[in-house]
Amino acid sequence: MLLDAGTISFPGLGIDGLNPPRTLPFSVFGKEIYFYGLIIAIGFLLAIFYARLRVKEFGTSFDLVTDAILFAVPMAIVCARIYYVAFRWEYYKDNPISALYIWQGGIAIYGGVIGAILGLVLFSKLKKQKLSPYLDIMALGLLIGQSIGRWGNFFNREAHGAEIFNDFFLRMGIEETGGVVRYWHPTFLYESVWNLIGLVLLHFLSKKRKYDGQTFLQYAAWYGLGRVWIEGLRTDSLYIGSTDIRVSQLLAGLSFVVAVGVMLYIRLYKNPDGSNMMVNQNKE
Repeated sequence: MLLDAGTISFPGLGIDGLNPPRTLPFSVFGKEIYFYGLIIAIGFLLAIFYARLRVKEFGTSFDLVTDAILFAVPMAIVCARIYYVAFRWEYYKDNPISALYIWQGGIAIYGGVIGAILGLVLFSKLKKQKLSPYLDIMALGLLIGQSIGRWGNFFNREAHGAEIFNDFFLRMGIEETGGVVRYWHPTFLYESVWNLIGLVLLHFLSKKRKYDGQTFLQYAAWYGLGRVWIEGLRTDSLYIGSTDIRVSQLLAGLSFVVAVGVMLYIRLYKNPDGSNMMVNQNKE
């Protein structure tokens, strides 16, 4: 849900009177630049910078990672839009061409993740590269992009959670037309912090990997666990048909269960020592 202008406050944190603009104070070639897009771009660039610093630890090169990005990003954007439109089809069925108007908003992170994975699969096939190390790098980049990108929702006053009627210390107040202030769960903040914590954890855990793909599985488990809880608070969830099943919550739960199951299986029945990782094979 996107709410129109009005100040934002966090009474429990002693923060009041915030009035973030949706657009930059200047235009480019007559086009307004939205803070949402700028923040997404910053997150993307920081993810690339981080990957550049660590590519050698995963047994690859920045040139190959750049090629992987060129495959993954377009697929991520397309699939993020398809995912959103598919579960909001009632808004597009009378004017299907409007499904292409991505600049009007409407993308879904899980669709983006699926698209990025498909892009990396295509990259690995065409470039004859092992897939799993690139999934590990992607996972760390996703945590950077998601932790920063969620603040675009703050500038848009959207993607918040259910209304709060008590003095919960993290409640977010949004002033509506007429000066009425209503309080909501700041789910964008919850997810941003959850992803930031995950980034710190996986940054250090990835240095102790025992097999390629381990960091990606840890990402799927960590993000899935947090998203199950956070999605349950959202007021703008995508649902499966006319059911009460939140599609992203379902995918998050499945991601957590499958990722943990695979990690346990590898730990109990494979117990790898790291010798088969691409970074160690390339040292030979």
